[in-house]
Amino acid sequence: MVKVLFLGDIIGKPGRNIVHEILPQITREHDIDIVLANAENSAGGLGVTPETLQSLRKTGINGFTLGNHIWRYDSIVSSLENDTDVVKPANLPPATPGKNFMVLTARNGVKVGVVSLLGRVFMEPIDCPFRRGEEVINEISKETHVIIVDIHAEATAEKIALAWHLDGKCSAILGTHTHVQTADEWILPGGTAYISDVGMCGPYHSVIGMEVNRVLTRFITGIPKKWEVAGGPTVFNAVLLEIDDKNGKAHKIERVMIKKPDTM
Repeated sequence: MVKVLFLGDIIGKPGRNIVHEILPQITREHDIDIVLANAENSAGGLGVTPETLQSLRKTGINGFTLGNHIWRYDSIVSSLENDTDVVKPANLPPATPGKNFMVLTARNGVKVGVVSLLGRVFMEPIDCPFRRGEEVINEISKETHVIIVDIHAEATAEKIALAWHLDGKCSAILGTHTHVQTADEWILPGGTAYISDVGMCGPYHSVIGMEVNRVLTRFITGIPKKWEVAGGPTVFNAVLLEIDDKNGKAHKIERVMIKKPDTM
């Protein structure tokens, strides 16, 4: 058995701070074998840099998935090309830098494959996540049956459909991007764990991590305002998975939500 902890989107400095505070304790208490996280919003709330990745590595995170804000900072290209613990969405154009998947070794020696995919509904045009997901999973299956898929997408229906399409072919389909933890965690008939959105690590007196008044101004007046990461209390969202390392089937998926009154 391998225990996997997957963290929802880490939002800016408040998100990094709560991960630094909470993660080591959770890792010890639950005897976690490997920690994964979506880090695409870890730099200023939109984007990721080598510096934010390095900061998060110090908390005990073993591998990072990204998403639609991957190209916000040019400096991330060096991480995509050189780091072994960062994976790009596999359905990006083939010429983009970075790996389509990664296989990491957990603390207990089990190999864990990690895939990141982008959705297409209400998102920018991109290659089919259903086809590419299956192709990449088939490739990873040559090394390990324990495979975690991060589907970074807007539409719940698209995420659920992907889970049914890949049920029994991977260990977990975990939704990210909308930053709101959903209460629909379950294990599909083929043994694949699923949740529509893991949630976020960041400020919860906010609109998906962003300062409320700026977002309201944009919605009410139509005047585009630069979104800024909110301050105030923070939340730590994640899911805990227990997976059979022999066949890759999930035995458990459990939501984690911890709120703290911390500020930036």
